[in-house]
Amino acid sequence: MILKKTIFALILAFLVCVPLLAQEQDLKREVTLYNPYKPSLSDARKLSFLPDINDTVSVNPVFRYDVKSEPFSPTHSISPIKSASLLPDLLPKLYKSYVKVGLGSNTTPLAELSITNHRSKKGAVGLYAKHYSSNGKVPLENKQKVYAGFMDNDATVFGRKFFDKSYLDLSASFVQNARYAYGYDTEVPYEFLKKNIRLSYLDAGARFAFASLNLDSADLSYDLGVSYDYFRNAGEGNMNHVGFNGKMAALYEGFYMGSGLNIDHYTLSKSLGIDPKYILTLSPFVKKSTDQWNFRLGVGLSLEKNLDSKVKAYFHPDLEFGFSIVPQYIRFFAGLGGRLENNEPFSIIRENPFLVPGESIYKVPNTNHALIISGGLKGNSGIGGNYVLSGSYSIVNNMILYSNIVYPDTAGVVQRGNYFMISPDDAEVLNFHGELSGEFSKRMSFRTSANYYKYTLSDNDFAWNKPAWDGRFGLFYNLRDKIIAGAEFTALGSRKLMVNKSPTGWMTLEPEVIEEPVHVNLGFSAEYRYTRILSFWVKVDNVSWNRYYEWAYYPSQMFNFMAGFSYSL
Repeated sequence: MILKKTIFALILAFLVCVPLLAQEQDLKREVTLYNPYKPSLSDARKLSFLPDINDTVSVNPVFRYDVKSEPFSPTHSISPIKSASLLPDLLPKLYKSYVKVGLGSNTTPLAELSITNHRSKKGAVGLYAKHYSSNGKVPLENKQKVYAGFMDNDATVFGRKFFDKSYLDLSASFVQNARYAYGYDTEVPYEFLKKNIRLSYLDAGARFAFASLNLDSADLSYDLGVSYDYFRNAGEGNMNHVGFNGKMAALYEGFYMGSGLNIDHYTLSKSLGIDPKYILTLSPFVKKSTDQWNFRLGVGLSLEKNLDSKVKAYFHPDLEFGFSIVPQYIRFFAGLGGRLENNEPFSIIRENPFLVPGESIYKVPNTNHALIISGGLKGNSGIGGNYVLSGSYSIVNNMILYSNIVYPDTAGVVQRGNYFMISPDDAEVLNFHGELSGEFSKRMSFRTSANYYKYTLSDNDFAWNKPAWDGRFGLFYNLRDKIIAGAEFTALGSRKLMVNKSPTGWMTLEPEVIEEPVHVNLGFSAEYRYTRILSFWVKVDNVSWNRYYEWAYYPSQMFNFMAGFSYSL
């Protein structure tokens, strides 16, 4: 019934409106004035003209809110309310220099000095110097005490000048190391003079660099440097090194693209009879990253001329990928890479300073990491730290291994195992790595890591002097930056050492395998900051008095104690 009434009303309204609309079209538009015209002036109004803004840059802000879920631990404490201040908090005071002095067991002095200028927008200049040595003796297998001292001197002068979007770096360095080849095979008694087993190395150089400050990611980023180094090996020849390293990159269409270029050229003294050698590496890349993922795509091309006149070329992939599974907490990463490791003399002696004296240190082949496959997980541990779980598989050419030699040579000079020769080998290396850091409380934190290695070699039975595993655990305590203490426990798995022996000479060397057991070490350190400029510290190492052989026939100093103070100026 209601529907019928509604339809009837609509029809009636339509019939009435149609004639009216027709009449409206026929109306004549006229204006009739019934009153006399009275002119008037209306109030003035200010016209508002707004400029049209045509901004070519479109900014779309992205807001992200990450909520960290943590267990609630109710505590009751009252903290004083900081009074309101119209001025911002001052920057912490920066001291221009500090002095660190210490003395330890086995007559081990330590002196360290650092001098810099105050904060400046114009640049920085400074000096760093350090002396660290020891004069202790250690007993060999036959209980004979031998001199096992060492000396390390290090000095660097640097300066940096800031510009609007770049900076200039200048630095010069000097490094001097001395070691004593005291590790002898004691099966045959042998007396040696301290001066005859001294090994000294010197490295001096300078570097010039010009780099961008990257104030804007869209600007061209660059880092260009030129360096020079002079190396000398105890009067057994010298080497001059000139190097160039550069990197340029820029943002293009949302991708960060660029390339690196490294050139190293070496000339050696004529007495060595070794031709100049060089390494050139070009590494273009492109990468992109977001909050969720990142990737890098590149390639490395290396050209090498080392021990012979032939030029060798190496290609290495450079692929990286990362993805956030759970933001902040779980992130997956994987990579496919490789590199050519430059085994220059200074890097070799840092690993093993007891090589056979002479030209052998200049004839070490470079190590080619032909392929490295890696992947794992990393992220926030949820307990105030981070974690990493990873694994890798590597194919390595010319992996550097060391073996002892014990023999009387044709010149009548007796070698008793205190010198090493290099035994390079091709290898496949499997590695599993894990690390974890966190906090037990606001004052106490920890850090731990562990590694497992498996080596498959072409010529050697074992990866000499390389452990199957290692582990480390550190515990740290901080009481209001007043008392800082720490304890660190390290463990090193068993190792195989190879010794080449012969009673007659070089041509009749026979290998002998020595196994070093698991080594553990426990050390402590503590610092008491008496004032902001004066602090006292102490360090204790190898508390267990466990004898450790870093190399075959080379026992380490057991218990070490050192104490001193630091003073800021």
